[in-house]
Amino acid sequence: MEIRVQSIKFNADQKLLDFIDKKFSRIEKFYDAVTGVDVALSLLPDHENKCVKVQVAIPGRTIVVEKNAKTFEDAVVDCADILKEKLVKEKEKRAE
Repeated sequence: MEIRVQSIKFNADQKLLDFIDKKFSRIEKFYDAVTGVDVALSLLPDHENKCVKVQVAIPGRTIVVEKNAKTFEDAVVDCADILKEKLVKEKEKRAE
């Protein structure tokens, strides 16, 4: 599984990239057919000004989750939690 990170209009530091890699490399535990993860990081003008958009490619569809938070780390954790739930549901559907 490949994890691609794109930071829009800023340069993400290595610590943030490592954190993202660590969080999203775990999602294969919940659905083994994940083929790729695209993460887009961007800044927003409001007070919760960090946005993380994650697209997870699985056979037949793409799951998209987008979260805003005060820090990228918080948004990444929120996205990872939501993806975990969605991937478990997909796995259950596939098993039926």
